[in-house]
Amino acid sequence: MRLAARLSLLATLLLALLPLHGLWRLFRLPSPWPRRFLAASARIMGARARVVGTPLTRDTVILANHLSWMDILLLAGSTGATFVATDDLRRAPLVGWLASLNATIFVARGNRMGVGDQVAAVRAALGPRPVAIFPEGTTGDGARLLPFKPALLAALDPPVPGLQVQPVRIDYGAATGELAWVGAERGIDHARRVLRRRGSFVATLRFAEPFHPAGDRKVIAAEARRRIEALVVQPNV
Repeated sequence: MRLAARLSLLATLLLALLPLHGLWRLFRLPSPWPRRFLAASARIMGARARVVGTPLTRDTVILANHLSWMDILLLAGSTGATFVATDDLRRAPLVGWLASLNATIFVARGNRMGVGDQVAAVRAALGPRPVAIFPEGTTGDGARLLPFKPALLAALDPPVPGLQVQPVRIDYGAATGELAWVGAERGIDHARRVLRRRGSFVATLRFAEPFHPAGDRKVIAAEARRRIEALVVQPNV
């Protein structure tokens, strides 16, 4: 019943906001509705976002650890970011279409021959909205950071004037074990598990001080990783 109720609320929200999004697009205005839909969706799922630090809302690349697809709802709701996602998501029923409404940049994972085009697509998207990348390339368990895959950070070399990188640490606290997507669990099974979860939880997004990218992609990735690791959960913070 909990799963059905949440799906019903999400469908009602989508049907209410789609005409508004279409109206904004008709007049070629920046649409606030994808961000509002994603923020409200996170809340329907039980997430209560807590932001620590000051998120940049333009001219920035967000680099964050990755725990679950819930990260997308929370980051988009907090910053208005668009995302870099695997091309597999584009083909997912409904989810791919919803991702496209938020101007998701789709890249083919493992396609070494197409990396240049992927980097160009990321670079072209930089500016008006934050672009969020999960440099681990997959979801982790929240206990440690996985190795960063810096290929797409080549979009920052040479640096774009005025652009900054803002590292973010996402933390679900005591609910991490229930929400993290790890192992061989199918996406649909993970979604059902989250939708069925009882109660709410606090999702803390800790935004580090941004920095101007300098050096090659590996240098940028190392500095972002260092700053994310430094965002250790401290009492009363």
